[in-house]
Amino acid sequence: MIIKNKQDEIQNFIKDASNYKGKCSVVYFPENESDVISILKEASKNKISVTITGNRTGLTGAGVPSEGIVVSTEKLNRILEINKDELFVLLEPGVILSTLQNELKNSNLFYPPDPTETSCFIGGTIATNASGARTFKYGPTRDYVLSINVILADGEKLIIKRGKTFTDGNKLQLETESGKKIKIELPDVNIPGTKNAAGYFCKKNMDVIDLFIGSEGTLGVIIKIKLMLLKAPKGEISCVVFFKQETDGLNFINAVREKSIDALALEFFDKGSLDFLRKDLPNISPKSDCAVWFEQEINNGNEDTLLENWIELIKDSNGNEEQCWFAFNEREKQKIKDFRHSISEKINEFMAGKGFRKLGTDVAVPNNNFIELYNYAKQITENEAIKFVNYGHFGNSHMHFNFLPDSQKQYEKSKVLHDMICRKAISLRGTVSAEHGIGKTKKHLLLEMYGQETINKMFAIKKILDPNLILGRGNLF
Repeated sequence: MIIKNKQDEIQNFIKDASNYKGKCSVVYFPENESDVISILKEASKNKISVTITGNRTGLTGAGVPSEGIVVSTEKLNRILEINKDELFVLLEPGVILSTLQNELKNSNLFYPPDPTETSCFIGGTIATNASGARTFKYGPTRDYVLSINVILADGEKLIIKRGKTFTDGNKLQLETESGKKIKIELPDVNIPGTKNAAGYFCKKNMDVIDLFIGSEGTLGVIIKIKLMLLKAPKGEISCVVFFKQETDGLNFINAVREKSIDALALEFFDKGSLDFLRKDLPNISPKSDCAVWFEQEINNGNEDTLLENWIELIKDSNGNEEQCWFAFNEREKQKIKDFRHSISEKINEFMAGKGFRKLGTDVAVPNNNFIELYNYAKQITENEAIKFVNYGHFGNSHMHFNFLPDSQKQYEKSKVLHDMICRKAISLRGTVSAEHGIGKTKKHLLLEMYGQETINKMFAIKKILDPNLILGRGNLF
């Protein structure tokens, strides 16, 4: 096992993609289960803070230490089995998402969750219940986790298989591999009826595995994972449609939902997003106020019919038919994905260049409340004359409203506006985190979302599984 304690060697482990920064004394690189157990036993004995980190692609500081030690999962990076018949993959948490997807292509399989940052570790996506563009059709990570092996703070091991252990109402009983029994009472949580990655998943008669998915490194260390796979489709339609008016683009998305079109992805980019990208992508349609990217799977030779339906819908919604970017091969599809992914990267670069931490929302609300949230965010930000870009998974009524402040004064004001938008989402029966998690930066909003009594009960779960409170200090609570 490699151990690094020189500050010049561990700088990359004390910040994430949002430019959130922390500190630690040492970074451990376990290579097997025994290494993880020994680290946690020693840390628990001495009450040393332990932060589990993946590839540090997160945006909330969850994988960034505020003290103590870091345990990196990058050496736990083996794909152990790809089962073509039973459609599952068995792997370790340090496997990179793009590496997994490339391996699965060779077997004509794919893993549906598609977080935007393909360099993320699979373990990190489970820790945050991550999702991405394909959530519109396939849902979040949670829906594809079949089993996990978890090492608790005291070194005890849990093997949790979906469909095997359920809570009795709100009462949960776990048994570790050594026979240790653990009893927990879950709170009643009013979980939003939207995409949601905020706090512990707690529900009556729930599958126990769901408590650990999205727990952000606070309940244990996931060391082995079994994921459900699907057979790859015969092909995909991918297209970016440009609209002269923002309302037309929003109406297009609503029409897709109303017609129950079986789209994979349905994403929106406002005028600020397009202007932000034009320097690097000059072929973006001029005089467009917004764009929508959609994808749909092709099966059974139905491509022509699907294309005709989409073109008719584009015309009906006043889309710029002549300026559409249709992709019919892998190279063209990759260009569209680069367009989608580059907006987040460009924002990261802009904010880091200003010396600011990235400041963007991860809010989602029920579909019938989305336009109210969207207009509210625009209005309060335009009133302060602060630049912004707004894009994201609008098919799921989930937006990434990112502030682009020009000064420290504007940055401080943007933080206030960010929280105002989050509170508006809460008031509209939504969530403050649809896919990124809470981490260290949004725990005050988690408290507002669920209330002190529920947060106290969630914290009681942690205290039972991690009595010395060593795991993920500062995350969630």
